[in-house]
Amino acid sequence: MPWYLYLAFRQLFPAGKRVSFFALVSVAGVAVGVWMLIAINGVMGGFGSKYSSMIVDTQGDIQVRAYSLIRDPARLQKQLLDIQGVASATPFAHGIAMIEYENRPSFPGIQGIDVNSVEQVIPLRKYIIFGDLDKLDDDTVILSSGLAREIGVGVGGKIQVYSPLLLERLKTDEVMLPTELEVIGILEIGHQQLDGSVAIVSLRRMQDLYALGRSAHGFNLKLSPGADVIRTSIAINRDLGAQGIVAKTWMEANEAFLFALRMEKVLVTLIGSFILVCATFLVTSLLIVSVARRTREIGVLGALGGRAWEVAAVFCMQGLLIGLTGSLVGVGAGLLTVENISGIFKFIGTVSGRWEEMVAIYQFSEVPASITAQEIAGIVAFAVLLSTLAGLIAAWRAAKLQIVEALRSE
Repeated sequence: MPWYLYLAFRQLFPAGKRVSFFALVSVAGVAVGVWMLIAINGVMGGFGSKYSSMIVDTQGDIQVRAYSLIRDPARLQKQLLDIQGVASATPFAHGIAMIEYENRPSFPGIQGIDVNSVEQVIPLRKYIIFGDLDKLDDDTVILSSGLAREIGVGVGGKIQVYSPLLLERLKTDEVMLPTELEVIGILEIGHQQLDGSVAIVSLRRMQDLYALGRSAHGFNLKLSPGADVIRTSIAINRDLGAQGIVAKTWMEANEAFLFALRMEKVLVTLIGSFILVCATFLVTSLLIVSVARRTREIGVLGALGGRAWEVAAVFCMQGLLIGLTGSLVGVGAGLLTVENISGIFKFIGTVSGRWEEMVAIYQFSEVPASITAQEIAGIVAFAVLLSTLAGLIAAWRAAKLQIVEALRSE
């Protein structure tokens, strides 16, 4: 081991002591900065991952719509499946309806799905918490958990569904009776807004409610493993665009929202980075003080043959060691926080009495967290770089000292 590296280590961790106060404060500053950055990136990455997963699960990889109604869904479905990369396609129709149970009304979004093909694209079954998806037919309905609680209905209850066409029929003095549907399932996706306002019926029932005939509003597509979502979307628009068909990837369909989420992550990470910058100034100050205190010692090293760069390396290596040690501690604390972030937030929300408000704002009943190895490596590299730069400043000051003047120092 080079003598300057050994000396740097010994100055940080003197023999006979567990740890010096200087090392403890410096390492703690870097550790807190790394800890906060990992926690921030974990939470923001978790929201991004959760939203992305939720979008794909509810909309598929690609969503296909038309400028008007899709009059022949069966023919278009066959055309879509003939396009390379498309593994499966399921038609849908959607709108707004009024539902009522024991004089308790609500106005959820209602979606009609093809019960024969929906599971090939959308993993609906895994979100059913009560009931059975296989029982969904033209006379039944699945409600989201929040909606079911709002109107007080459970599995086996029968609700009245009022179509928006009722108003149109009233203009011509026609009477349109509500449709009675039995609740055969309760759905919970984990997103507060979706869980509070969704009703799912069969595609045929939705076509009847909106007088669509055989028409549909669009298709959700699932791609083959390894298929490029953007290239497949371009191929669909190229081959079927003349028919008024427009295909959008899940990223394009939610572009504004995803961009806002990315910008929020960048801004929060930038703000969190200032903690590391402040820690760097602390390390710089402490190392410069160390240089001033060891002026005579630096002179002795020079008199014994130590070259200026070797003397400077002692303090530069101290910055590097502080960065590495602090990063190691920070990564451990950060990963522990990310792993338990949902419980931490729930505890804070419960103690403060604000948990329901937090759920309403963030739209999730649990706080998601996710961070990649690349992000952790980037944070560690940033912390080590700043700490090393802090050591370089002190090293530059040590290298400038003249041997004779340093030996005269008291």
